[in-house]
Amino acid sequence: MNRKEVYVQLKADEGCEFKIYKDHLGYPTFGVGHLILESDPEHGEEDGTRVSEERVFQAFDRDLETSIDECKVLYKEDAWDKFPGEVQEILVNMMFNMGRPRLQKFRKMNAALLKGDWETAAVEGRDSQWHKQVTNRAERLMTRLEKV
Repeated sequence: MNRKEVYVQLKADEGCEFKIYKDHLGYPTFGVGHLILESDPEHGEEDGTRVSEERVFQAFDRDLETSIDECKVLYKEDAWDKFPGEVQEILVNMMFNMGRPRLQKFRKMNAALLKGDWETAAVEGRDSQWHKQVTNRAERLMTRLEKV
């Protein structure tokens, strides 16, 4: 998996803000969709507070690691390690967007992934509420998946 490429993809999908803002649910956020945690130095800062590029990358790197780790849990590390890099990038993007509780509900897609049936996995990924909610992103990812 190309981490730099994942950053570029997620930056395009999530946007990237070098200041604190409220996300669509009203939670304080910055960078590439980084939800500010109590343990973050930005916790309690006001909306509009500037965040350095270095800090944005640091938070993104931690969030990316979390998404990768969650993929390893969901797909079991042995299977995850055998997925092509392109499939890993797609799934990390989805994990970053949805989290494991929602991604694990894609039972038919996940079953197809574990069989290496990328085309069926893409069909199943399209048959979801997620696809309706983030259609452009989802369609781009599913098109990539069916071409693996």
